[in-house]
Amino acid sequence: MQYCSTRGGVQGWNFQQVLFSGFAPDGGMFMPETIPVLSANTLRHWKELSYSKLVVEVASLFICTKMIPREDLEALVCAALSRFSVPEVVSIAQLKGKLSILELFHGETMAFKDLAMTCTVYFLDYFLQKESLRATVLVGTSGDTGGSAIQSTKGLSGLDVVVVYPRGHITPVQEKHMTTCLEDHIHVFAADGSSDDIDQPLRSLFADQELVKRHNLMSLNSVNWSRVMIQLAHFIYAYLQLSGVEEGQDDASLPPLEVVVPTGGAGNITAGCIVQQMGLPLKLVAMVNANDVVHRTIQTGDFSMADNVTQTLASAIDIQDPYNMERVFWLILGRDGALVRNMMETFQQTHRYTLPEEHRKLLCQRFSSGTVADEGILETMRRCWKENHYLLCPHTAVAVWHHYHCPHSPMLKTCYIATAHPAKFQEAVQRAGVTFDLPETVQVLDKMPSRFQTLERTRNWSKDWEDKVRETIESVSSARKDGVLYYR
Repeated sequence: MQYCSTRGGVQGWNFQQVLFSGFAPDGGMFMPETIPVLSANTLRHWKELSYSKLVVEVASLFICTKMIPREDLEALVCAALSRFSVPEVVSIAQLKGKLSILELFHGETMAFKDLAMTCTVYFLDYFLQKESLRATVLVGTSGDTGGSAIQSTKGLSGLDVVVVYPRGHITPVQEKHMTTCLEDHIHVFAADGSSDDIDQPLRSLFADQELVKRHNLMSLNSVNWSRVMIQLAHFIYAYLQLSGVEEGQDDASLPPLEVVVPTGGAGNITAGCIVQQMGLPLKLVAMVNANDVVHRTIQTGDFSMADNVTQTLASAIDIQDPYNMERVFWLILGRDGALVRNMMETFQQTHRYTLPEEHRKLLCQRFSSGTVADEGILETMRRCWKENHYLLCPHTAVAVWHHYHCPHSPMLKTCYIATAHPAKFQEAVQRAGVTFDLPETVQVLDKMPSRFQTLERTRNWSKDWEDKVRETIESVSSARKDGVLYYR
């Protein structure tokens, strides 16, 4: 399996090269040059697998055994997923009205990011140990990614992690999952801006190829292919558990499954699109909050950013630049790198692009969409609690709103993706009028000391943020070479 850039300028990279990269050198995003198709027989065989074993099967399609032998891959995935709070790693809640919710939040930071992040970090550590190297991970986060990256790298000696989060735009629990980790390899910045603002200086840092090579600088955002690759597994798991695939004959067509996904940066639903390409008849629904760029793109072809990011109760998807849509465009446009490069460069320069109608129709063949305001989020949380005594996080409520408000065919089974535990979003829960006991793991965060640096909103803020983060990367690297602690 080899990898190429969505913008056509890079081909023939292997998994290790892609794993240790952020954006491709031509500014694009890495994708596999070929996407394997799964037969009905294979899917029915996989029906009996645990989630962890399914992850191994999926990953083995995209990582050749010369790179990570099968035995090592199984050990890495097993170790990575051993820290989850339920034995099966993920679980499915079956509620009234045929409401099926796939819970992906049983990791250490109680967010779905933990699933792919832990595996990706273990892959990184595997290669670093083999070659006695270090790497620096640079992450911009809209809430959950940063905490997941930090917690996943605890105890690993070969990685420094630099995280930038939007101060005032995330919940206290999300913030504390980052700032209370005082290990010497963790470096946290609180920026006076939105998550989209943070992307600007980080893109500039990754574009500096000398800096990237000198410090083995890499990303653990869903820019990183490994994150998307592992997320394929929970779409396949949902399909195997809920579609009724095991009831068909070997030569029978596969039954469809609708999967409704709360969508921000579009990394999760991109994984669903790839699973479609692998032969599974998924009907994907991208549900967004007031930051509705993905919805507008699907409905009218208006792929453009609003002037400002709207702050909502579903803060982790408060995103106006859904960068993984570049991968979706590459898939629907026949992997035309030149076409994707032109449209994405136009979007990055002007913050707007209008899809031609024929391209919008191709996008609509992949998924539909909807948008939910804060009041709809709260109403959905209240209703689900009243009917099921089941508490939704506001992001999951963005998806489940679809269950209560959109017509459904009785023949079509549906799965709703639960991306985070409600305890991470206490203000939203309180506004919904629901009272619940906080898990002990959340309560202890209030008693822990914190450490972070501030990125202030100056006149030339993007360049200033870039310079400050660059200075930290350089200083940390110097401390490592000298064999001393950075925080002395």
